[in-house]
Amino acid sequence: MYRKFKADQLFDGTKFLEKDSILITTGDGTVHDIIGETEAGEGIEPIQGVLTPGLINAHCHLELSHLKNVIPPHTGLIDFLCSVVTKRDFNPGQKMEAISKAEKEMDENGIVAVGDICNTADAIDAKRQSRICWNSFIEVISFTDANAENAIRHYLTVLEKHKEELEWPNQNVLTPHAPYSISPKTFEMLNEATSEKIISIHNQEHPAEDELYKTGGGDYLKLFSIFGVNKSPFPITCKSSIRSYLPHFNKQQSILLVHNTYMPGEDIDFANEYANTHTIELTYCICINANLYIENKTPPVNEFRKRGCRLVLGTDSYSSNWQLDICREMYTVQKNFPEIPLAEILCWATSNGATALGQDDRLGSFNKGKKPGLVAISGLENGKLSESSKARRIL
Repeated sequence: MYRKFKADQLFDGTKFLEKDSILITTGDGTVHDIIGETEAGEGIEPIQGVLTPGLINAHCHLELSHLKNVIPPHTGLIDFLCSVVTKRDFNPGQKMEAISKAEKEMDENGIVAVGDICNTADAIDAKRQSRICWNSFIEVISFTDANAENAIRHYLTVLEKHKEELEWPNQNVLTPHAPYSISPKTFEMLNEATSEKIISIHNQEHPAEDELYKTGGGDYLKLFSIFGVNKSPFPITCKSSIRSYLPHFNKQQSILLVHNTYMPGEDIDFANEYANTHTIELTYCICINANLYIENKTPPVNEFRKRGCRLVLGTDSYSSNWQLDICREMYTVQKNFPEIPLAEILCWATSNGATALGQDDRLGSFNKGKKPGLVAISGLENGKLSESSKARRIL
């Protein structure tokens, strides 16, 4: 049985199609064809708004969903991180309930795949029952070389639990947390463990990250003190953080650089040049509502666009966002950068996201044979997203 859909606008993952275009799928949502309305015959289902492939949330922390409305906005990153570290000890039942609600919310908001950061196995049950595809990034934290082997050993046990419980097309891999939480030896071990894998790292969320590597001082020392570390355990390189850590990776990884709120143009140039010469792929993930929630600052989106960087969108977690909704992320990008065409932002949220997570053989576009999910986005005004725009999953 086939279904036929005609929307006010049909976006195929890269561009808007002609207004008379009809999307034909099988009953389970597998794309069969896109044809003109005169060829389609009867039984066409009308869709108000934009019909698009399912949305990709390239960066989330599902297991932090219990922190919804716990940490107030605009604390600044360092105090925010201190709060996250000291507020994780919630009742397990509360955590599970919050995880389940967050998964349901993302599904209803048209999200079909998530790059999810995990420190534990807390979210496995919700993922196993979900129709969302999960890339679980098992996030390693190890401040010192002395602890590197123990840390890797611990996180490998978390990784194995994910592999045992979550079958393909879900993907599971070790990944570094951030430049301020990974020692040189830990970076080296992760480089070996992630050869040709897709990984993720929080990058340049705060000026103190660069200061840490340039001088050994700065506001991150406040965070380290919670862990009993009284001075910076990281080498002073006199360079920015990305110039200090990216050279640890040389095994053909695909790396999601997340947040990038304080990443200057010269560091973008450095990262792209390093990637090109060392057969590494970089994707830049924008989590604009989280950046506004924490630092009340937007990332340098046009600097990435000017350099032809691959951009994707993420929500971050409920500890740092008002909702888990890629449609709201698109709206906030458009509100702050009105010169960016809607088709470009939709591309970040669909085909770019699917490619970044290694799911582009199944998701991200309306190519024949794919089963990308069908999402209707309503509430457009003059061809732009509005405050009332919503995404709704159809298939």
